[in-house]
Order: sequence, then structure tokens, then C-alpha cells
Amino acid sequence: MTDAWIAALSATPLAFAAGALLGAFYFGGLWWTVARGLRSAHPAPLFVASLLVRSAVVVAGFLWVSGGAWPRLVACAAGFLGARLAVTRLTRGAEVSRAP
Repeated sequence: MTDAWIAALSATPLAFAAGALLGAFYFGGLWWTVARGLRSAHPAPLFVASLLVRSAVVVAGFLWVSGGAWPRLVACAAGFLGARLAVTRLTRGAEVSRAP
């Protein structure tokens, strides 16, 4: 193995953790947006703005974390998907009130 491969593989645990943080931000933000959107008189701007901000942050985070190395990109994606599972389980029983 070359030094570049060793450096890329040693950074994968950090990339996984960064992916988990990005996933928590994205899916936690989605849950927050839906909860607020149900109570909003005009939810469309909230949903659009939230989608744009969440997507921009996640794409920029993936690009920054990967740094062009595919092992870090895969680890980041795995952390992102792990966060999706965690947020889904944590918010499954959460009731969203429709009252203003």
C-alpha cells in the first residue's frame, strides 16, 4: 500500500463520524421543518428554504470530507445513512401537533 492509501484509510473513521453529523443535521432538520410546516399558514417557503439549506450543507460537507478520496466518501455516506436510521427511530414515536 502506498502512503496515500494508508492516509485515506486512516481517515475513514473520522469521515464516518462527519457523515453521521451531516445526516443528523439533514434528517433532524427535515423533522423540524415538517413539524413547523404543519403549523405554518404558508409552509411552502419554509419547505423550499429548508431543502435548499440542508442540501447545500450536506453536499458541501461531503465534498469537503471526501477530499477526492473515495474511501472517505463511502465512509461519509455510511455515516449519513446510519444517522438516517437513528433519526428515524428517535422520531418514530414523536407526535407532531397541528394546533397553532
